[in-house]
Amino acid sequence: MPTTHAAAEEPGETTERSAVRTLLRLWPYVRPVRVRLFTAASVAVVASCTGLVIPLVLKWMVDGPVAGRDPAGVWLGALYLLLLGVAEALLFGLRRWLVARPLAGVEAGMRADLYRHLQRLPVAFHDRWASGQLLSRGTTDLMLLRQFLAFPMTFLLVNGVTILVGVIIMLLQDWTLGLVILGPAVPVIVTCAVFEKRYARAARRAQDQVGDLTTVVEESVLGIRIIKGFGRHRSQARAFRDLARTLRGTELRKAGLLATIWGVIVTLPEAAIGAALVLGTVQVADGSLSAGTLVAFLSTALALRWPVDSIGFLLAMSQEAATATERFFEVMDARPETSVPGAAPPHPEGAGLRFDDVRFRYPDAPADSPPVLDRIDLHVRPGESMALVGATGSGKTTLTALVPRLHEVTSGRITLDGEDITAMSREELRAKVAMAFEEPTLFSATVADNVLMGGGDTAGAADLNRALAVAQADFAHALPQGTDTEVGEQGLSLSGGQRQRLALARAVVGRPRFLVLDDPLSALDVHTEAAVEAALRDVLADTTALIVAHRPSTVLLADRVALLSGGRITAVGTHHELLRTNAEYAHLMSGIGEAEDDR
Repeated sequence: MPTTHAAAEEPGETTERSAVRTLLRLWPYVRPVRVRLFTAASVAVVASCTGLVIPLVLKWMVDGPVAGRDPAGVWLGALYLLLLGVAEALLFGLRRWLVARPLAGVEAGMRADLYRHLQRLPVAFHDRWASGQLLSRGTTDLMLLRQFLAFPMTFLLVNGVTILVGVIIMLLQDWTLGLVILGPAVPVIVTCAVFEKRYARAARRAQDQVGDLTTVVEESVLGIRIIKGFGRHRSQARAFRDLARTLRGTELRKAGLLATIWGVIVTLPEAAIGAALVLGTVQVADGSLSAGTLVAFLSTALALRWPVDSIGFLLAMSQEAATATERFFEVMDARPETSVPGAAPPHPEGAGLRFDDVRFRYPDAPADSPPVLDRIDLHVRPGESMALVGATGSGKTTLTALVPRLHEVTSGRITLDGEDITAMSREELRAKVAMAFEEPTLFSATVADNVLMGGGDTAGAADLNRALAVAQADFAHALPQGTDTEVGEQGLSLSGGQRQRLALARAVVGRPRFLVLDDPLSALDVHTEAAVEAALRDVLADTTALIVAHRPSTVLLADRVALLSGGRITAVGTHHELLRTNAEYAHLMSGIGEAEDDR
């Protein structure tokens, strides 16, 4: 199974990073909607500060109409309070309306960019990353970012301004009571600083574990036939349960941290309000403070409870958003496939497909490890078919993957009709080269869509029917909706041989100049294989082809054969020449022939 990125570093033990600096990387996505977001934040500040006017109205009512027994004044004050409440509610509703649509667009744009970038990343990247980790970044993490932009980002500002304005109002009303209320500020700030660091580590660990859990679920669904066939549902359930328990423990750790900070943030201010109430009551009794001022002061303090109490979960959501941003840009920062500038000039005698002193070592292999392919020199002439034969693990599939640049050569070069493949854009290269793999991949689409995927934008019904005929895939016409039949995820509604024939049809539908076939007939029965080979001969007559072969019948399709052994081409010749002159080749063919006879 591909390793997750988190496996390279223990989740939650990543290097210290600034949440603010990390979140600022979202600015290019936020910038197009900045006006609406800033407007929404301003509206929210006005709405929150409107709520702080209510205690001042209460002070006027208590010291004026209530103390003077003026019913008309009390009703007027009640009307003021009602209007302030309605205005606050309407302003908060307006803020919500302002942010909903643009933030949905930001999330959609980030998801589209992530998907496009994944398509441009090299195969080596996808070999290292588990699909569940990538899936969680495109779903859960982006949802967290949208939620952060919609709520915590705004209300960290709004609540900060509200607390500042509220404290100024309380100090102006009575500075001694104001100092009592400010007493818990230092311990609350220290607690928040400690909480932020610990919660950041726990949030990263949890989000990585969600990715691992997603991977297990995805692999279990895709591999359900294996799980059922070998009766491994219990072991898979145990593996899932273990990961789920680990995630549960991490989430409980997060909840514990949040409960701790919430306890501190709620308890200390409440104690301060209680102390201010006692002190203020004494001052009112002494006549040094009016009852209205005490009511207004306490009402302001109570109005600040929500902004203060919310600091804990706003910081928690911000840390989760920072972690989600970090995980998103881990993928976006990966280098996509790029062409190598300054490629060598055309080979003077390079028509066809040529490998010149090609070496290849996987990017994550140890530097002192031997290359998978070493000093490969091979020339497939124009219009020639070359069979590539070798023992298991000799590097045949790796060699074929170098032609369309699914992997990049470590050194040396590959040319098509004399032009270095690194001098071409990938679109140009892959328009010239078509591939069919031993393990065919079909998508959740119709038969026609799957096949025409290999024909570019110009392929039509005639090309589809020709390709199906070449691949002996006429069974497609007998499906319930013919070639418009949906084949389902991975094409598992079809047999292995049917999937392989559709993959072969996809390779030939665009009439490519160069064809690379990685043992494309391995799942076919003898009679179907013979029919496909007969049809392929016409295609190969006009195409330069490199064919990985494991069967003598497939070898006989080719004009010449190259023997790959120990990562090097050790012999080239016709099938009959190599049978007479090369003992290793004769041994391979005899072993394959005996296996075919046993079948």
